[in-house]
Amino acid sequence: MKTIKAVVGVLYNDKQQILIAKRQSHQFMGGFWELPGGKIEARESNQEALVRELKEELGVMATKLTLHQTMVHEYPQRRVELYIYTIEQYQNVPQGVEGQELAWSDIDTLSSFNLLPTMKAFIDSITLPKKYWITPSSNHQTESWMAKFDEKMTQDISLVQLRSKSTLDIDFIAEINRKCKQHNVKLLLNTINKSFDESYCDGWHMTTNEMLALERRPCAQDKLLGASTHSLDEALKAQDLGVDFVVISPVQATKTHPDTLPIGWHTAQEVASKLNIPVYFLGGMSLDDLDKALEIGAQGIAGVGAF
Repeated sequence: MKTIKAVVGVLYNDKQQILIAKRQSHQFMGGFWELPGGKIEARESNQEALVRELKEELGVMATKLTLHQTMVHEYPQRRVELYIYTIEQYQNVPQGVEGQELAWSDIDTLSSFNLLPTMKAFIDSITLPKKYWITPSSNHQTESWMAKFDEKMTQDISLVQLRSKSTLDIDFIAEINRKCKQHNVKLLLNTINKSFDESYCDGWHMTTNEMLALERRPCAQDKLLGASTHSLDEALKAQDLGVDFVVISPVQATKTHPDTLPIGWHTAQEVASKLNIPVYFLGGMSLDDLDKALEIGAQGIAGVGAF
């Protein structure tokens, strides 16, 4: 199978909208919308190729760019290695120099366009936060548990996993969901006997065993779906299943599971580099580890007491 290496750029306007371009009818995947960019030519670096492509396609000069994400996507006819850069500074107003149609889109409305398959993972990577809080898994509805939850609602948290190893009262879950909505926080359920049809949440988080037992994505595309994994093979299985992100653990040793051998930073980095979807690191994490996790390709860190 032919492999094509390509580079694309994320350009924002003053309204924090993202620029997308429509592929022309004579091109591969014509009619689909994508980020502007193109193929990397021989003896070009990724950044050199992107600066050239943006000048040729849009008439803009990119002066500051940083790598945001890498991914690999296999089409029936070809394999594409894609490097996505954030264009932090650029000169001139973008125009469709080659006759292509352009559009500025809010992040929330990007999915309304007929996007290339790689764009779904990209949207997840820019909308998911850097921190994923997991609630304590027992003693729900106690004063101490609720106090901890209410405290997190006032902090810099926007994604929460309600985790429980026992059946929870529906009214209690609905109340937690109400509080999350009040603070603009997304709630994912990781409860036993989940149906993936509950209306009082923004999505679900699956255990490793739940994920491995499935053959297809168990919920609608407009809901968030995460999965816990402990190896590259499990993470790849989750990606094939269609989850929106994975958690890989334990990266470091933990007090709660002292006999569990950590996978280490090197393996965690390998998982992040080989998946197209966002990856959170879990296990022995603290806020001091966040920058390191981001530098080696993670979406961020997850934990109960990490932040």
